[in-house]
Amino acid sequence: MLTLGIETSCDETAVALVDDGRLVGEKLATQIDVHALFGGVVPEIASREHLRVLPRLFKELMAETGTSPKDIDTIAVARGPGLLGSLLVGVSFAKGLCLSTNASLVGVNHLWAHLLAPGLAEDLKFPALGLLVSGGHTHTYLIKSPVEFELLGRTLDDAAGEAFDKVAKLMNFPYPGGRYIDDLSQEAEPDTKLFPRPYVKNPSLDFSFSGLKTAVSLYVQAHPELVFPEMADAAAIAALSGEKREALCRVCASFNWSVTETLKIKVERALDQVGPVKSLIVAGGVAANTRLRETMARLAKKKGVHVVLPELSLCTDNGAMIAYAGALFAQAGYSHELDLEAIPRGRIVPLDWTCKAKNIAVE
Repeated sequence: MLTLGIETSCDETAVALVDDGRLVGEKLATQIDVHALFGGVVPEIASREHLRVLPRLFKELMAETGTSPKDIDTIAVARGPGLLGSLLVGVSFAKGLCLSTNASLVGVNHLWAHLLAPGLAEDLKFPALGLLVSGGHTHTYLIKSPVEFELLGRTLDDAAGEAFDKVAKLMNFPYPGGRYIDDLSQEAEPDTKLFPRPYVKNPSLDFSFSGLKTAVSLYVQAHPELVFPEMADAAAIAALSGEKREALCRVCASFNWSVTETLKIKVERALDQVGPVKSLIVAGGVAANTRLRETMARLAKKKGVHVVLPELSLCTDNGAMIAYAGALFAQAGYSHELDLEAIPRGRIVPLDWTCKAKNIAVE
């Protein structure tokens, strides 16, 4: 079964083809350079860029893979959560293709797709505990099957990735700044008393990173010498030396430690509460963070579960994860009609699909 995946939930435009669980080809256009001028994603610009490049990417994918649109059996599209204008571009494009090719339509929960993406590289073992860490979400799930996700914990305010972005912006790092925090943090040992591990002294599985962001902000205000006088670029960060670099590396390492230790505490608590699982799946943009990957690998070993860490290319938004998730849903008999709605961030993505063959039950 040949499945086309379309991803336009934020600032990455991506399409991919998956055939029976195997990635056939993919195309991706990033908007980082466009939004870097503003220090973050501008929704209106993002949607216009998707509209501009999506048709071209689709044509290039068809040409490079030697595929005709008529060969596609299923069209999977990210329907949310995300930026509404951006999502509407992808959903509308998917509906148009379905009308012209008679392919079936599957709306994909963008968050679920992140957690299923590692299945492109290895067989996923269920039940699993999933940790999704991205710019907009920090969630834990009990994943019973590819179509059964039970939300255990979520962020109450800033997501972990959002905290990374905002802390980087405080110091005038280039956008997106999380990678620079990760790189610099590897040059220093963290001061584990410098910043708090937020919202851990409670039995909840929810997250809150706004307090940590505030703590870093207050520290940076008290040490203005840490801040670049204007928006830095990669060369400026690489050229940094001496005491300022040492101090900046220490701050980055300490902040990184606080985030990852908070995630570890909550994930370990979730593992203890849900009972035996076969694997721990870590996904999302922040899953590329070096310390987080090391921390989760150690935790999984301690708990005796298999850890699943996606390839770095699968951590960011991509079309392959949408195509793969859509293929799994279609194989289980699920599809959507052409009245499929895009779901913006802040709303729950409904399980409003139809099922032709209930191979896997959805609760």
